[in-house]
Amino acid sequence: MIKNTKCECGHQNRVGTVLCEACGKPLDEHGDANELLEMRYDGAARRSQRANPNFIDKIWNFFSSVKVAIYLIIFTLIGAMFGTIFEQESNFVNFDPSTFYKDKYGTLGDIYYKLGLSHTYESWWFVLLLVMIGASLVICSLDRVLPLYKALSKQKIRKHMQFLTRQKVVYQGTIGEDEAEWVGQAVKPLKKKGYRIYTDGSALLAEKQRFSRWGPYVIHIGLIIFLLAVLFRGLPGLNVDKHYWFPEGEITKIPDSNLYLKNEKFTVEYYSEEEMSEGFRRTGKIVPKLFETKAVLYECSADCDDPSKEPQLREVERHDIRVNDPLDYKGFKAYQFDFDLTPKLRSVKPVLVNVETGEQYGKFQLDMSNPQQEYQLGPYTLELKNKYMDFSLNEQGQPISKSKDPNAPAFLFVIKGPDLPDEGSQYIYFPKQIDKERFQQDAINEKLGGLQSKLALDVVGMEDVDFIQSSSYLNIRVDRVMPFVWLGLGIVMLGLVMGFYWHHRRIWLRVDDGVLTLGAHTAKNWFGLRREVASFLKTMNVEVDEKQLENGGNRS
Repeated sequence: MIKNTKCECGHQNRVGTVLCEACGKPLDEHGDANELLEMRYDGAARRSQRANPNFIDKIWNFFSSVKVAIYLIIFTLIGAMFGTIFEQESNFVNFDPSTFYKDKYGTLGDIYYKLGLSHTYESWWFVLLLVMIGASLVICSLDRVLPLYKALSKQKIRKHMQFLTRQKVVYQGTIGEDEAEWVGQAVKPLKKKGYRIYTDGSALLAEKQRFSRWGPYVIHIGLIIFLLAVLFRGLPGLNVDKHYWFPEGEITKIPDSNLYLKNEKFTVEYYSEEEMSEGFRRTGKIVPKLFETKAVLYECSADCDDPSKEPQLREVERHDIRVNDPLDYKGFKAYQFDFDLTPKLRSVKPVLVNVETGEQYGKFQLDMSNPQQEYQLGPYTLELKNKYMDFSLNEQGQPISKSKDPNAPAFLFVIKGPDLPDEGSQYIYFPKQIDKERFQQDAINEKLGGLQSKLALDVVGMEDVDFIQSSSYLNIRVDRVMPFVWLGLGIVMLGLVMGFYWHHRRIWLRVDDGVLTLGAHTAKNWFGLRREVASFLKTMNVEVDEKQLENGGNRS
């Protein structure tokens, strides 16, 4: 580690400084006098170069390492690749991931789910990697941009002779004119080339396009905004990309919002045989030509979160949703995705019956999607304990719901009343006859307490059954973060243009006892700078081959 010491010009430099912050003299006395200077960050000291780092400095040093940043990016890319092997859970609604991956992809899918890769982009380790990349970007930038800004904003015009002669573009030669006058004459041609000129007697600094040095850090700012936007997409309400069923004739609440959507009517048209190509006719498939949802979007204006009251809705948008023609309202979009013409139960009106005497205690309306929690039928009270919209049994034999769609609805009640225990008796009810037989309703109720020998629920006639004739499958999208994603990417592009299209160029010169010493530096396009210096010297009546300007060439 270089010791902290004063330069011969009297300036006190911090530990880690490579070039004197004032005169530019190389501070490594044991270095090769003919070796080109290391001009990154203009030789300024960085915090990551402290001699005796404490705990915080060690964390700073870890995240300020470009090598660490590259490893973090590689690990994140590998993790993101794992997330693309199978579908992510966030792409679906109303499904059981614990069985979906195993049923669809077998053992590999089950392993994929158990490893947590089915929700890769919401997992703690993936979010941690993104946070670490963001921290690395911030610390890398601060560790370098602050000393660089200090070095560039306080440049000394008269540089040390070693600083000039160890640049990549160098010229030394005699001039026969007055030193100050020659320097004064050099101002005009350099200004024509777009340089800003600073003079100090017989010394001159010409600089242009300094802003290009900030290109990498502008890129970092854009990436930080991009990463923050990606992280914030996981917050509720900022990003939604889900698929929901909207039964015809019903108003359905959009989860995590105050919006409701009504499917007034769903229609589908099919291609006739004359309209289909020969290939499609051979398959015998019926191909939909158009499917459309006449949708009305409502916004809740009062009683939105009060379950005891009906929400007060205000119509805000009406649109016929078709494929590639979504409903669009203030960033909320509903795309036509699919449809289902299979009739589904909307509600039934079962009656409570004493199976021994045949006595009926009354009907009640049982809504599949939003049932009441309690029903009073004569002397008996039915309390809804649980509902299973898509009834199934797991490996342990316990009831579960595979989805929220009423494919095989089942309702578990606790019935209280005469001749029953004080705590009541449990009774499971399947509205569909096919489900009663498939899942053996009587056998289940026998295990629950034998209530079927006294009371039973059943539907008397078809007039007590209300079906949903069709359902529209819509893709609901809300992305309030995407503008910030594009903003971050736009800033990244700006940084790329700044860094690649423009190049920071500087020319230092000084005249001592009739001898001109010139040094020039740029981050890129050395040939262009060399040509520009040769052209400038030619206007000053100094003939030189541009190849001779390269450090190590013939400077006589």
